[in-house]
Amino acid sequence: MPLTLPAKRNRISIATTAMLLVTWLLFPFTAWAEPLSVDEADLHALLEKSLSVVEIDKEITRIGEQKQQLLLTMTETEKQLMLQEQQISDKQDEAGSVLRAYYMGERDFLLSALLSFNSLSELFQMLDYAEIILTHDKDTLNTYVDQYKKVKVGYRALETRKEELVAVENQLREQKERVLALEKQLDQELAGRSDAERIRILMNELTSYWESAGIDEVKQYFRALSKAMQKLPGWVQDNKDLLEIKGFQYTIRVPEDELNSFLREQNPIFDNFSFEFIDGKVIAQGKRENMAIKITGHYTVENDPKNAILFHVDELLFNGFSLPDTTRSALEKEFDLGFYPDLIVSFLKANSVDMKDGELTIKLSLKL
Repeated sequence: MPLTLPAKRNRISIATTAMLLVTWLLFPFTAWAEPLSVDEADLHALLEKSLSVVEIDKEITRIGEQKQQLLLTMTETEKQLMLQEQQISDKQDEAGSVLRAYYMGERDFLLSALLSFNSLSELFQMLDYAEIILTHDKDTLNTYVDQYKKVKVGYRALETRKEELVAVENQLREQKERVLALEKQLDQELAGRSDAERIRILMNELTSYWESAGIDEVKQYFRALSKAMQKLPGWVQDNKDLLEIKGFQYTIRVPEDELNSFLREQNPIFDNFSFEFIDGKVIAQGKRENMAIKITGHYTVENDPKNAILFHVDELLFNGFSLPDTTRSALEKEFDLGFYPDLIVSFLKANSVDMKDGELTIKLSLKL
């Protein structure tokens, strides 16, 4: 939308907008600590929605690429099935001939020949001859059965891909509807505002800041956390006071201050970053280079594909702006922040995990 302000006022407006954005982006904790005014809250909500639109658009692109890959896979599977069906058709005729030969008694002569030998040399010759025929018959039938099984597996795989395609198309439709709804809300909320153009500039600046610096900063923290979590089992082994044993029951208790010390030993990025365990939640937050990040999540015990304690991101704030679930889900998939008890002792499995009063508590038992 073109600016309609006179050139001088336009420059002043843009400068004011830029300063406002700097305030929003560089001093997020002020906004977190104090209640926002009505105007600030409205502006915050508008900027947050615009950021969500951008992030959900990325998810739409990712799902679209996944859909195209599925279609390519299905096309290749269909080609392979056509080739296999042609091969099995040829072998089906051969297998049918073999079965008919036995059914019609055409192989009875082998038994007669074996029973009518005049010398041992004739017997051995007949045995060799019979072995050749029977081996050929067996190979023909086995080849047919193997190819038939491959075709069945191929059709099952194709059916699975079709189901995946339906699920992907549903996801794609849902995310597109979601973006359209958000865009409609933004348009409606901006329609009655005299400062709509300045807010659009703010939206663009926030998006640019997030994509050029913010997402990289968030990923640096997630990457560092993922590497640190790989070393956590060894750290627990080295700190026996964290492990309590009563009979066949094992309990790991990790105080948040000790976890923070461990993380800071792993990477200086955590010098201004801390974990808290409160009321079933994990809260990790910090600030570096004027970028504030706050992650709220929880751990769950999972048994598929293996016993593990996995971390789920419930909320992700960047300089006070909440990122959508699509961003959180993408980070969960890209970075493994899980904890695997069998890396401490191979015969242990996790039964429960709790986060409260500044402590992470994991209860384990023997694998049966």
